[in-house]
Amino acid sequence: MGCAISGLGLAPRQVNESRGEEEHLTEEQIGMIKVSWKVIQEDIAKVGIIMFVRLFETHPECKDVFFLFRDVEDLERLRTSKELRAHGLRVMSFIEKSVARLDQLERLDMLAVELGKSHYRYNAPPKYYGYVGTEFICAVRPILKEKWTPELEKAWKTLFQYITRLMRQGYLEEEGTKRTHMLVSTKERPDKRNTAL
Repeated sequence: MGCAISGLGLAPRQVNESRGEEEHLTEEQIGMIKVSWKVIQEDIAKVGIIMFVRLFETHPECKDVFFLFRDVEDLERLRTSKELRAHGLRVMSFIEKSVARLDQLERLDMLAVELGKSHYRYNAPPKYYGYVGTEFICAVRPILKEKWTPELEKAWKTLFQYITRLMRQGYLEEEGTKRTHMLVSTKERPDKRNTAL
């Protein structure tokens, strides 16, 4: 039942922070993503559910991040879960916004960084982000059928790597901000031993 690409390097990897080694989307890839998205959009809820059921099936440790699904072992129950459907639709909505912003990378960057920050607040660490792209690709390949090509796969993979990198950046920024606030608030509190009554 596994996807043929599950083990082919789409899982998250450590990103080299030097900007020169990052892969960027070409105009042609952006066009391919936009055209394929029009087809994917027709089954948006289905793709969201398939993506997360596969995610939990192939990486059960990811369920620990989701309070509502943490203890659900029955994948059939997950497939029919209203909560999973709602979360899948939220993720698909983010992908839709990302596709719409491919011509405005500054806006896409802000969107992805903010999503990473919110994932820090939900305690969803970056090590899981790349799995979503892998499962998305596995879910949409059968929907696109003969329209799916190695070039289209590379385009979607590049987009998810780009978004994952920015989400990781947002997560780390938020983590740093919280750490700084904790240090400042600890310094501002008077030491009870040094206060005279």
